[in-house]
This record gives sequence, structure tokens and C-alpha cells, in this order.
Amino acid sequence: MSHNVKTVETVWVDLPMREIPARNMIRENPHWTLFEICKVTLDSGVVGFGETMVYYTWGNSTVTDEAKAKVIGKHPAENMWDDSLGAGLQIALMDAAAKIVDAPLHQLLGKQVRDRCHISWWDIDMPAEDWISECQLAMENGYNSFKTKGRPWFDIIEQTRALCATLPVHFEVDMDFNSFGIDTAHCTRLLKELEQFHHIVMYETPIPHKDVGGYKFLRQHTDVPLSMHTQFHMGEPSMEVCIREEMVDGFVVCGGASKVQRDALVCNAFNKSFFLQIVGTKIAAAFALQLGAVLENARWPSVNCHQQYVRDCVKTELPVLNGLCPVPAGPGLGIELDEEAIEKFRCQPKEKPYPSPDLLIAIRWGGGSTTYYAHAAQYWDDWHNSRLPFFPRGVNLERVMNDGSKEWKALRERALQGAVHSPEAPF
Repeated sequence: MSHNVKTVETVWVDLPMREIPARNMIRENPHWTLFEICKVTLDSGVVGFGETMVYYTWGNSTVTDEAKAKVIGKHPAENMWDDSLGAGLQIALMDAAAKIVDAPLHQLLGKQVRDRCHISWWDIDMPAEDWISECQLAMENGYNSFKTKGRPWFDIIEQTRALCATLPVHFEVDMDFNSFGIDTAHCTRLLKELEQFHHIVMYETPIPHKDVGGYKFLRQHTDVPLSMHTQFHMGEPSMEVCIREEMVDGFVVCGGASKVQRDALVCNAFNKSFFLQIVGTKIAAAFALQLGAVLENARWPSVNCHQQYVRDCVKTELPVLNGLCPVPAGPGLGIELDEEAIEKFRCQPKEKPYPSPDLLIAIRWGGGSTTYYAHAAQYWDDWHNSRLPFFPRGVNLERVMNDGSKEWKALRERALQGAVHSPEAPF
């Protein structure tokens, strides 16, 4: 009997998040609960599975009819390096190919260099008390590092001070700015001030990638390492330029398996460390662990985000000790699906649920005024286009809950059209 692909099945699930991630993710990424599980069945009966975080991970958002037609009737190894198939189908093909030979996936990917991989806890930007709670939970689960977002709608200095006062000396924090540092004239002082907190060990994308001279300046005038993504957009420098111009100390590597391997080879050639960022449930985390087992320069902790969910769609535990997670040793990804959870959280395909309904956000300024928004894309745009102050002190973001009043509804209707600046806060 052959090992060609016989069928490709998909099912959507809507996985609930834990309370703290849920109430913060709703502003920007309410769609991060939606996944498409992909199952590939071979003529021989071997089953491989993968996942797509719908509206986020690489390639096609979901498995298309064209992608199915491309792989059905073919050996999974024939197409498993095709990133354009999308995350779910590509991972499923790799899982199936490794199961054919009864080997863990990393044995098909390269020479093993580690049997435990560096891994990080991840959360979006959130109030200091939520940061503190999440880091305590991370440490209880064996993590030594936390990746989060540096944002101008929280007082980042006081927020970081509050967090670091609760952390043991060994715990590390990676601060991702997503270009909110704007330029060196604004960003240098901010980054230098953050250096007082020894727990901050990485600044990711402090300013726009295209600012080659700015990155070189920041590296010369700050002591914390800099990193940036290798998913470059039009007009941004390539990895070659970043390395030649000495812009960064390392990279965030993400995307499909072929792209990850190419980027990892460049990092290896120039001795640059990188974070593996494969985002999703434990399926994505297991895939990242299999990659991390063979990619020598994956020295910075992997970012996978599976810690956010109340219940995963995978039975297998991925235990962490001293910031390291063992690479699953079973065939393929080395994990077992939780079919009960998949059935429980099964849902019909959904449009991207953004902006989240019934959402009103208040930016409270140190001087006492308030600016209201209906969703995060609005204030992202205002800050990136310098229509709001640069990382002001005393600022705080809050969600204004719907009290059922006509006044709340009217204010939200105004906020849907854009920023509402109020000298006095009606809510």
C-alpha cells in the first residue's frame, strides 16, 4: 500500500482564552481564538495533523481547494516544503511524512543539536498588575523569560518598575515595540531609561525597519541587544543589509518551514541568534520544538503563545523546566490530539471578528483628560503617525464597560468615527 495522501480534512475550533489574556487581547486580536485543524490521511492509514491560526499564520488563511488538489495523490514529502500551502497543511504533511518512517520530525529536518529548546511565555501589552500575574504564572510553570509589548498607552517606565520589583534576578523580559519608538530622537532616551531594569534583555523592533541609520545609532548608544523580524515588507532592508550594516544583534524568525530554514542558515553563517516565532496552540509549539531541535542559532526563547488558552486541542503536555522544554520524542510532531476538546470547541468558519463589538477604550492622560477609541487600529494609527504624545508619563489605558446608557452608546458611535478627545471624562 502506498503512502500517498488520500484525504485532507479540516475543522474550525474556537478556543477560549484565560481571563487575563482574553480581556487584553480583545482590543487588538479577538480572532486569536480561531484555528483550523488540518488532518491528512494517507492510503496506508497514517494520519498527520497541523493547524492554522486563522487570519494570522503564514500562507493561505485556511486550506484551499487548490492546495488540497495539489497534495492529494502525492507522497507528503513531495509537497511538505511548500510554504504557500499554509501552516495547517504544511505542518500536517510534515507530521505524516515523519510518521511513515516512525521518527520524530526533527530527524527529517536536520542534525539534532539540542533535546530541550529555549521557550518563552508571551502576552500582549496589559496593565502592570496583569503583567505581574502572568509572569508569576510563567514562573510557576518553569519559564524564565517573558515576551511582551512596549506600548505608549501605558506608562512604560512605571509599569516596568512595578513588574521588575516582583521578579527574581534570573527572570528575563523581551520588550517588543513594533516600531512605536518612531525615531532615534525620541527612542534613544526611552531605551536608555529602560536600561535601569536589568530584567529587560531585548528590544525588538524599537523603530521602523527601514531606518538603517537609526538602528546603527541605537546599537551604538544603548546596551540592550536589538532584534527585528525577518518578514520584511516592501522598502525594508533584507537580512543581508541588516547584517552588513550591523543594525541588529539577531532576528525573529517566522513563516513557513522553508523560509525558517533559509533564515536560520543566514543566522548560522553570521553567528546571529534568533527567536523562533511559530504562533498557535501546542500543535504550533510542538512544530517549533522540532525545528528548534536542529536549528543551532535558535538560542533565544521560542515564542508560541499556547499558554494563553484555558484548554488546548492537544492532550500531550509540553513541560518546561528552567526555561527549557523537551523536544517531543514520539513519531512526527510527537503529540496526540485531544479529540474531545476539538469536538467541544468546534465551530463554523467565521469572518474575522474585528473590531470586537461593544468595545470602548479610554486613554487616560496624566493631565486628567481622556481620549476615547472604539478599537486598537485607531490608536495604533494615531500614534504611528505622531498625532499623540510619545510614551508620555502618567498615561493609562482602560476599557469602558457598557453600562447600557444612551450616553455610552452615543460616545461609542462617535469613537467608531475616530478619536474623541475630552477635557473631562464622562466615563
